[in-house]
Amino acid sequence: TEITLHLKEDSDEYLSPHKLKELIRHYSEFVTHPVSLRQIKTIQVPKEVPATEDKEPKEDGDEDEDDIEISDEEEVEAAPEMEEVTTYEYEQINTDPAIWARDKDSIADEEYQEFFSVISKGDGGEAEDWTHFNAEGNINFKSILYMPSEVPRALQQGQLDEMKQGLRLYVRKVLISDEFDLMPRYLSFVKGVVDSDDLPLNVNRETLQESKIIKIIKKKLVRKAIELIRKMSKAEMPEDEPAEAEIDEVGNVIEVETPKKVHPYITWYKKFGLSIKMGCIEDSANKDKLQKLLLFKSSKTDGEDNFISLQEYVDRMKEWQKEIYVFPGESIATMKDSAFMDAFNDRDAEVIYLTDAVDEYFLQNVREFDGKKFRDITKDGVKFSDEDEDMAKRRAKVYSDTFKPLTKFLKKLYGSDVSRVSISKRLGRAPAIVSSNEWGNSANMDRIQRAQAFAHGVAPGENTMPVGIMELNPRHPFIINLLESLPEDTEEEDNIPQSVKDTAWILLDMATMSGGFPIRDPKKYTARMTRVLKSNLGIESLKLADEIEPPELDEDADEPDFDMPDFDMDGIDLDSMDLGGSSF
Repeated sequence: TEITLHLKEDSDEYLSPHKLKELIRHYSEFVTHPVSLRQIKTIQVPKEVPATEDKEPKEDGDEDEDDIEISDEEEVEAAPEMEEVTTYEYEQINTDPAIWARDKDSIADEEYQEFFSVISKGDGGEAEDWTHFNAEGNINFKSILYMPSEVPRALQQGQLDEMKQGLRLYVRKVLISDEFDLMPRYLSFVKGVVDSDDLPLNVNRETLQESKIIKIIKKKLVRKAIELIRKMSKAEMPEDEPAEAEIDEVGNVIEVETPKKVHPYITWYKKFGLSIKMGCIEDSANKDKLQKLLLFKSSKTDGEDNFISLQEYVDRMKEWQKEIYVFPGESIATMKDSAFMDAFNDRDAEVIYLTDAVDEYFLQNVREFDGKKFRDITKDGVKFSDEDEDMAKRRAKVYSDTFKPLTKFLKKLYGSDVSRVSISKRLGRAPAIVSSNEWGNSANMDRIQRAQAFAHGVAPGENTMPVGIMELNPRHPFIINLLESLPEDTEEEDNIPQSVKDTAWILLDMATMSGGFPIRDPKKYTARMTRVLKSNLGIESLKLADEIEPPELDEDADEPDFDMPDFDMDGIDLDSMDLGGSSF
């Protein structure tokens, strides 16, 4: 069958062989029937020389030796005359095989890797793992899903909206689209193909996007992708390759320290873990499965490649522990030395460190795991069940009554800078700390929100820092001494010494920074510290000293004289001198 296409006048681009190749490779790259393109080539070939008439043959015996010319130099053949010739030949364009249609047992790993490089176009390194399956039921389709080993460029820059979908949709090996949302946003890095015979070829993409068949396919693909990640997390540690032993001169084996092996899933998770956390936020249907794939650093994990899962954390919780303790912050080094950790270190209770910005949104959307609620230790409401409840209540009442004058004075002094002043039940070595309200934003969340480049409705320099809770440690000498420094009548502000006020404000500054918040008013903070320095150094006035008036320098001052003894350069024998092996 021969089909002739007539193009419009403005469609000359489709006459270009390059454009035709592009279309064939895009839509018909894997069709069973070969698609060939006629190539027109111009080549140079030797010009044909017309044959000359043969000379009359000589009779036998007429040959004369004098007719033979003998030359010492070989005769050089003249270069043939060339001419241009136009040739027509067909080149098959769709040479890549559709390996998803083959039996997976007959496909080698090298073939899977080669096919991954074809569909990924080099974006994503090599394939970390893959799954090849046939879905059967109401909807039948074949698919190969790949997990890349490297983060795609758009995902590295956080440009999720510019991430191209990694799955191609085929119908009978004919490409329908490579822009279908067959995967949710958090799995946009997954590469692969989907080929179904149940979809129509002659339907527009908008209608197909809303098709129930597509929704069923998408649901099955997400389930398969999550299952592939779970398989990667449960894979056994690869065996070490036997290393050649090194022997010293005596013949003893030299022991070489081998680097600690890292599970392949940990290496992969360090690159793609943020996407899985985002899946816990966006995909409520698969939230429980995705939570089991998460890995975290904790107060009991050391080393760059040492992580724990949520299930491992729950398995080693204390008997009295009812919640999963988490600590969101900017860096692990800062969190380890935080005053929030004192009570947990004393009880040997493990705390999960959350250092990714997405972790704050994770906590707001994922409230619990395996029936255990997440408890942010930087917020109010942290309780421990290892204490005698009756003793804890009686102790709290005594502390509250004893320090009531101090808490009342501090709340009046601080005003709206704190929501309330309370006696802490969890502080260890710190005198005080500012914690967040249980249902409000943490200091870490506040830091993230203030860093938003496109935050609207906030004037430059406007203070939007949340108001925290001032927790006092009733056992700390600073707090006890401050209570004793208060006059009997604290209602009149004039009765309170300035030194007591400065001490109270400095205490709040320390507690604010320990809680992860920035100083609310740097100008007032500077003034307070200036008064403290004046008092400690015994300075009465901050008036600057007069400028010094150094004496003028004499520009015509005589240079110092140096006595140089007479030196006979002619009497030096350079050949007899040891110059350290140098040569001139």
